[in-house]
Amino acid sequence: MPKPPHICICGQIVAHGERCACQVKRTRERNKRHDRRRPTASQRGYGSAWRKARDLFLKINDRCAWPSCGAPATTVDHIIAHRGDMKLFWDRSNWQPLCTRCHNRHKQRQERST
Repeated sequence: MPKPPHICICGQIVAHGERCACQVKRTRERNKRHDRRRPTASQRGYGSAWRKARDLFLKINDRCAWPSCGAPATTVDHIIAHRGDMKLFWDRSNWQPLCTRCHNRHKQRQERST
């Protein structure tokens, strides 16, 4: 049996699991504000030295480390979020290979919950 729709704060009726256009707009605006304040990727440590180290790591570790996935790895993920700590950023024991899907879905959900 389908779940019932909900009423958005703007008063629109929205199907279960869907987001109202006003919610999507607010999220996009919030993300833009965040991106304007955020340092560039290079300023956060993701420059040419990182790209070289990443490429070498993915040559050696070519499969996604997420349990029951095993897809080709495309991303080097920091197991413990480094949050600007360059020692933790470069600690290879803190790296794991993930496919894009697992990194963008499972890992991000896990980090948001902590």
